[in-house]
Amino acid sequence: MTHPFRRNRFFRNTLPEANISELGNIRSLHLGTPTIQSSMNIHNPPELVLSYSRAMMAWLLFADELPKHITQIGLGGGSFARWLHHWLPESHQVAVEINPQVIQIARNSFCLDFEGNHFDIIEADGAEYIQILQNQVDVIMVDGFDGVQIIDELVGEPFFHDCRVALRENGIFVTNWWSGDKRYPLFIQRLRTIFDNRVLEVPATTHGNIAVLAFQNKPELNIEKLKKRAGKLSDHYDLDFFRMLMDMKGKNRHNDKNFLF
Repeated sequence: MTHPFRRNRFFRNTLPEANISELGNIRSLHLGTPTIQSSMNIHNPPELVLSYSRAMMAWLLFADELPKHITQIGLGGGSFARWLHHWLPESHQVAVEINPQVIQIARNSFCLDFEGNHFDIIEADGAEYIQILQNQVDVIMVDGFDGVQIIDELVGEPFFHDCRVALRENGIFVTNWWSGDKRYPLFIQRLRTIFDNRVLEVPATTHGNIAVLAFQNKPELNIEKLKKRAGKLSDHYDLDFFRMLMDMKGKNRHNDKNFLF
């Protein structure tokens, strides 16, 4: 794809080496460490294998309309891209990935044969790329790790500000963080500052990952209404949105009737 923005950061050649492993029918992506960055069921590629990737889809609980444009920062093994292409085929996706090795492996080994059909991959620095977008994106999904920890540029107030500028009126920002990171409270504080405290946390069922959602405008916060949505979404998308909602209720402030910002 021809695109006016391309990464030119000087550290291009210092990015971690990408490689894959397989265990049974599960193929996984690694970035220079044994830590699994992304996994795919080779018998069912759209399946969200890792619990954090399922938690990341909790934004659907708060989307009044299906998104027209989704920007992903961090391609990994393409888990989000495959799921979204399968379930939301009319939504246009752009995945921004800084590591050319990751892009090559994802294309060759992780079933991204639908590229060009409402899905594009851009080799770029996501923190820089997002700056060219203004009021153009319905959902921003951020999953950027370097094999050891989250990328610093993706947890700063300037980045969060740029993401808010990029989002449309009812846009949603969602990111994957690790609760064991000692900086996690600082990340949350920064995000709350930029998004006027409109932030909810969705714990994944394993490994301490948390999907963190931030909202351009006030979303539906009534828990009973969200339960009804969760039931409909669970039936339609074959994900346990009710479990996500209950985990969210255990993590965030509420008065039994509504979530409280």
